[in-house]
Amino acid sequence: MCGDPLYNIFPYEYRGEQEEIESLITNTVKSGTAAVIESGTGTGKTVVSMAGALKAAHGTDSKIIYLTRTKSQQKQIIQEAAAISEKRPIVCIGVQGRSAHTCPMMSKDPENSTGTSEELSRLCSEYKKDDGTGRPCRYYENIGRTDMEGILDLVRESHPQPEEFSEYCLSRELCPYEMVKHLIQYADIVAAPYSFIFMPHIRERFMEWAGIPLSKTILIVDEAHNLPDYLREVMTIEYSTKAMALAEKEAQEWNDPEVHAGLSVTDIIAVLRECLNEALSQYLTGDDGMMPYTFLQDELMDRLGMSSHSLNMIYKGLMDHGEMIAEIKKSKKKLPRSYILSLGRFLSAWNTADEETNIFLIVGGENPKFQAYCLDPRAAAEPLRSCRSSIHMSGTLSPLSDYTEEIGLPEAAERIFPSPFPAENLKILYVNDVSTKFDEFNNIPEVYERMKDHIISIAGAVDRNTAVFFPSYSIMERFLRDDTLERIGKDAFIERKGMTQPELMEEVSLFKLSEGSILFAITGGRISEGLDFPDKDMEMAILVGIPYPKPTAKQEALRRYYDMRFGNGWERSSKIPAMRKMRQAIGRLIRSETDRGMAVILDRRVFNLEDIAAEPTDDPRAEVLNFFGDGQI
Repeated sequence: MCGDPLYNIFPYEYRGEQEEIESLITNTVKSGTAAVIESGTGTGKTVVSMAGALKAAHGTDSKIIYLTRTKSQQKQIIQEAAAISEKRPIVCIGVQGRSAHTCPMMSKDPENSTGTSEELSRLCSEYKKDDGTGRPCRYYENIGRTDMEGILDLVRESHPQPEEFSEYCLSRELCPYEMVKHLIQYADIVAAPYSFIFMPHIRERFMEWAGIPLSKTILIVDEAHNLPDYLREVMTIEYSTKAMALAEKEAQEWNDPEVHAGLSVTDIIAVLRECLNEALSQYLTGDDGMMPYTFLQDELMDRLGMSSHSLNMIYKGLMDHGEMIAEIKKSKKKLPRSYILSLGRFLSAWNTADEETNIFLIVGGENPKFQAYCLDPRAAAEPLRSCRSSIHMSGTLSPLSDYTEEIGLPEAAERIFPSPFPAENLKILYVNDVSTKFDEFNNIPEVYERMKDHIISIAGAVDRNTAVFFPSYSIMERFLRDDTLERIGKDAFIERKGMTQPELMEEVSLFKLSEGSILFAITGGRISEGLDFPDKDMEMAILVGIPYPKPTAKQEALRRYYDMRFGNGWERSSKIPAMRKMRQAIGRLIRSETDRGMAVILDRRVFNLEDIAAEPTDDPRAEVLNFFGDGQI
């Protein structure tokens, strides 16, 4: 069998336990079950999972869907597909959400850049129509006159990244999004965002494009430790003060339509605003507060003097008027957005939300809002139980059984594979004299000053690219307001709150190019997860404290949910997520056999975090100098 190309598609020389991981994945897919795998940094999770799944899918009509959280993670998938194709030709397509900037028809209107996938899809359908002038969208029409086999050969041979394929299509006046839709049915592997499987209305269309049912898909979940929280977000319902203001403005622009028995849209919004203010006064404690699940419905009935049936008629009236507004905008080739429609959908969804799986919150801050937060991710995880097989991989997934139970995976094989790199290449230390525990960090000035002195001393010890990871933006800002960066005296780069992805990537690129520089970032943020810093791009990490979640009503409800379901609420809601975030940040240091790095954790409480395996030190600066051994001061 060793001469059979089916068994020789792995494109590299096997390293460490890669062959065993590949075999586990192949057997899992063949048996139609699931595998939950923690695979350390450098084990080649992407290529191993693809090769293993391809072997099992060979000769069947199954399709591999590789799910990612970010666009940048798709690049690695397509690169590895190109390497595999040297052994056995395959087609790998990268699918991204519909975007106005890749459509010459939509990009002319700046408003379209804020459009959701649903809104842009509806607008696209209008551009495809022949409006009587004989001029429908030529980028769509040209697809029917295109040599699809030639395009398919191009994808098979050159494996373009999504951005490259988009540029290729636009240069030939072809719609990139529609071209990708046509090619999916021919693909062996499709790299797609989580939303293409876990958002029902998107999944339905996606499966139509693929030409197969979900039961014939092999799902590979990248960075699976993020999945439970993502699934909760998908199921969460919320509506804010700013959204009310937008709906009110829209209503005034459209003559404030009546939705029920003499009540206009602005009448409903005024009462809803009263309900929100009442909830803020009654239930808000700190950042948020838990409300009775019937609060909003009861308040609306009381203030409007209506039955629940009448309220449902109001919700329907809001949605009907919103749909009409969206359709009129669409017919004028404007973004078919209606804030009145969003209001009706929210009220209808809130009214039917399950009290057993949701908590009902009032959230404060600059933009107060109602929020029905989903505690149980199992319903949103249903595609993982309906597909042929699913593979869940991450470098920080343990405890594996916790993950398997939480999303409701039946018959899952659970395995941990360590990093193949020498253990001595990574040294993790912690100091005993500081902590970000609230009472100490905020109330004892000496603790904060010692923390700052440690950051300055360690970061200045050697001329190495160093990241300082903070547990929150507020704590990072406190150090920025002081003279921390000035006293370090090196080029500094900062992961600012609200940065766009291009802004963030530019900051990261400048950090990598500036030798011996400092990067301030967030533990659990975009820099600490998913970005590669090979070789000398990052050699030292300072973790300021442990990123335990902030105590809120939502967090307390999550703890109680875990307690009732599993019996270990604090561990699952606080301890394990904090350890995963820290391990992800530390994992940025070692990306290859030759990388060496040191992490210093500024919090004595890490002694209780068994998955971190840090050693205590009283002199971190001396340890840093000794580890790098180059005498730099």
